[in-house]
Order: sequence, then structure tokens, then C-alpha cells
Amino acid sequence: MPQVNMTVNGKSASGQIEGRTLLVEFLRETLGLTGTHVGCDTSQCGACVVHVDGKAVKACTMFAAEAEGAEVLTIESMAAPDGTLNTIQQAFQDHHGLQCGFCTPGMVMSAAALLKDNPKPTEAEVRDYLEGNICRCTGYHNIVKAILAASGQDVSAIAAE
Repeated sequence: MPQVNMTVNGKSASGQIEGRTLLVEFLRETLGLTGTHVGCDTSQCGACVVHVDGKAVKACTMFAAEAEGAEVLTIESMAAPDGTLNTIQQAFQDHHGLQCGFCTPGMVMSAAALLKDNPKPTEAEVRDYLEGNICRCTGYHNIVKAILAASGQDVSAIAAE
């Protein structure tokens, strides 16, 4: 079996893989990083979003071998080493942007990519960007509100649904 080498969450990571091993499988099963979720196996839900070389990707659509030499960030990289939540995670908590939490890692990683590229998105831009992420619990309103809050925008005028 071939070996794959990459940097995951700032640390060197490697492992033996079959050619068909998906990045999400490598992260979860080989590295034990189970924060990246497998929701649909068809790239529809976005629960498996990670960052590869600074770009948000669905880890269920990428072979682990394609990440050879790449810098991969997972949800586990978002909080501080002492467990303090980052701005986006805290906004999700403060604005009730999660219920069951299954979609949350992918939503947070997608939000981080959006805010990196567009630091002050409009509500419509947030909703458009999250089109590839499915949440079956929240109705998206509070997720959008959390992302807007994480961007430093005043969300007090956004009515609760």
C-alpha cells in the first residue's frame, strides 16, 4: 500500500492507504480526527468540509493521495490549544447556530473559508455560500446570524425566526 504524507492541523501526518481511500476516511480512521463528519457519502451535505491548502473542500470528494504534501485543516484546528472557542465557534454558540451539532463542523469550516475571502458578507452572500451545506435541525437562520456576528456585524436587528 502506498504512503501518504501531509500536514494536518500544523502537524506532520502520514499513513498507509489504499488508492481508493478518501481524505475523510484518512482523517477519521487513520488519524482519529473524528470532528470531520461523514453525512451523506454523496458530497451533498457538507458535513465533511475541511481546508486543503487554504481552500474549503468536501473531504468525501477527495482521495487522501490527492492531499499528498498538502496543508489540511480540520475542525479540530479551530479552537485554541486550551479549548477556547474561536470567534466563529463562539458565535455559533452565542447565536444558537447549532442543535444536534452534526453539521456544525462543516458549517464552521465553510464559514471560516467564506470570512477569509469575504470578511463582511451580506446575509444573501452567507446563504448563497452555504448552499452546499445541509442542516436538518436549525432552518439556517441562526447559522447565518452566527456567521454575520462572527464577521463583526451587528445582528441585533435580525429578527428571530
